[in-house]
Amino acid sequence: MTSALKVEADPEELGFDPARLSRIDDHFARYVDDGRLAGWHAVVARDGRVVHSSTAGNRDLEAGLPVTDDTRWRIYSMSKPITSVAVLMLWERGALELTDPISRWLPEFAEPRVYVKGSAAKPLLEPATEPIRVWHLLTHTSGLTYGFHHAHPVDALYRAAGFEWGVPEGLDLAGCVQAWARLPLVFQPGTEWNYSHATDVLGRLIEVVSGQALDVFLAENVLGPLGMDATGFVVDDPERLAALYVNNPATGRAVLAESAGMGGMGREVHGPSWLSGGGGLVSTAADYHRFTRLLLGRGEVDGVRLLGSRTVDYMGRNHLPGGLDLEQVGRPLFAEMPFNGVGFGLGVSVVTDPVAYRTLASAGEMAWGGAASTAFWVDPAERVTAMFFTQLLPSSAHPIRTQLRGLVYQALVD
Repeated sequence: MTSALKVEADPEELGFDPARLSRIDDHFARYVDDGRLAGWHAVVARDGRVVHSSTAGNRDLEAGLPVTDDTRWRIYSMSKPITSVAVLMLWERGALELTDPISRWLPEFAEPRVYVKGSAAKPLLEPATEPIRVWHLLTHTSGLTYGFHHAHPVDALYRAAGFEWGVPEGLDLAGCVQAWARLPLVFQPGTEWNYSHATDVLGRLIEVVSGQALDVFLAENVLGPLGMDATGFVVDDPERLAALYVNNPATGRAVLAESAGMGGMGREVHGPSWLSGGGGLVSTAADYHRFTRLLLGRGEVDGVRLLGSRTVDYMGRNHLPGGLDLEQVGRPLFAEMPFNGVGFGLGVSVVTDPVAYRTLASAGEMAWGGAASTAFWVDPAERVTAMFFTQLLPSSAHPIRTQLRGLVYQALVD
């Protein structure tokens, strides 16, 4: 059973104004009051010690079940940093190099083809001039994509193959990877940034390199050692799982995903048909707080070290081509979520210029979020971590992430 997440320190002792911290609750309570969110859990910590943990609303509005410390949340793409840490652990052990072509373990990627021009029905392709390397997968510069982007002819090819918000029935992780390898790349590997199934391919890479299923490797090497006992691909307590909602753009209110025809986005209580290292984990605030402490602690939590300190430092540097930010070299996820001044490291975004970002932040901040509007960040400069959990698709529906940043940093007064 996961441990409860309680306030561990006097906010003033760690440089926060308690009255200003309460603005987090006041602001996001309005999201519940007007129906934009069913419920949420917000957590702020400094030096790994929780100074603010608050909840509001319901994990299941229709059933009248409130958000609690041990609510299980679909974290979707907040799975990616966890899978990336697992890959970096294998790197530290010498099992692979970041520069290794992934075809060394996944021969289906031996001869990738790259989109040049044309429609999805008649694309013109050319051979890849550079093999897809482990580093490309970690940085989303591989040329892979997601079907749900609706921004490129190759995205349409993914949808035609059955990959949008789910995968074709009967495919396991190995089958999914083989199917993606048959599809063209959006660009030549290493030249641009495009959010994609890259971390799912990393999950399969972990399986082949380690000889263990992804869920087993994560449990034995990452989740177990960190004490993240409520995190996994299977919901250990279905009654604690939050309901999934979608934004109704006409009203701005949250509508149950099942009633909107998107029930398939939810994780399966008895286990998924495929193990998605890019988006398949369910977790709790207490568990994910342990993970943020790992990053803040440069690879170590309470005497448990998973990564070397220099590896975490390297993970948190901008690895994009030419040192550019996501707006310059990337294909933005949503127009409502600009990434000026934000680069990308090994599995996490990295703030490179807070002024260009137009948001209170520190250079070197590591962060990411999930499709259902969950988010976290780790600020090594201020020694601050913050998390927000809710269950609303899409993550661009409301400016939750930038609002939370402003509310956290305006409360920091030391």
